[in-house]
Amino acid sequence: MINKQKWQAYSQLMRLDKPIGTLLLLWPTLWSLWFAAEGVPTLSLIVIFALGVFIMRSAGCVINDFADRKVDGAVKRTSQRPLATGAVTSKEALSLFFVLIVLAFALVLLLNWQTVALSLGALALASVYPLMKRYTNLPQFVLGAAFSWGIPMTFMAANEHVPVLAWILFAANLIWTVAYDTMYAMVDRDDDVKIGVKSTAILFGQWDRHIIAMLNVLFIAIMAAIGYAYELNYLFWLGLSVAIALLIRQLYVIRNRERDACFWAFLNNNYVGLAIFAGVVFGFMPL
Repeated sequence: MINKQKWQAYSQLMRLDKPIGTLLLLWPTLWSLWFAAEGVPTLSLIVIFALGVFIMRSAGCVINDFADRKVDGAVKRTSQRPLATGAVTSKEALSLFFVLIVLAFALVLLLNWQTVALSLGALALASVYPLMKRYTNLPQFVLGAAFSWGIPMTFMAANEHVPVLAWILFAANLIWTVAYDTMYAMVDRDDDVKIGVKSTAILFGQWDRHIIAMLNVLFIAIMAAIGYAYELNYLFWLGLSVAIALLIRQLYVIRNRERDACFWAFLNNNYVGLAIFAGVVFGFMPL
């Protein structure tokens, strides 16, 4: 029987107390569902992909903490994670990861076989991402691919094929993910340098803010091109304008690279995703 303390540790391991990662994964998945359906997708697809996002994000957090269990204790922000403190054992973490993956696979079996095949890519990306920060300064690009993999899956589930526009949307979300996760990595940059963990924040160095700005410009430009291609109404452009204002505000906030400011800017991307989602939803509505 699992006691209350253990359940709390499992909950913390899956980041149930910190839904920001789930939301950052959910918004682009919902964008793509609406684009794939060119309007309102079926309720079953919305439910399946929303649950899938929650489960896969939880699984990703578990396997990430398992990979980082020996270094999290040396980083201020992660020192109290369950594996770092011993509240959860490595065996328990792997067992939880396996259960979550089985649940996610059970969900995807409700879709067509092509989407089932694509889901293996999501599993591979979620599994290898935690290792990337030890071998490359570009782990944020792998995370971007992982956070974007639901996009081709939604198109395949809805239409049984993945058009070029889906991959363009995939690229846009990957770019946005690299931008906001670089801000997240800026929070831990000093600690990461000491313990040998790699990131784009370290790679970009003094050019970090400039590169984040350029990535966001590219992201917005691609989203604008997609909105134009789908002939969305002015409400999409209103949502995109709100997103632009939020991204500009983030760049101003991180101007001095302070830890708390960078973390705030990272969290603020939830509203960027929400603004674009609202724009997409209302942009498809006839006026």
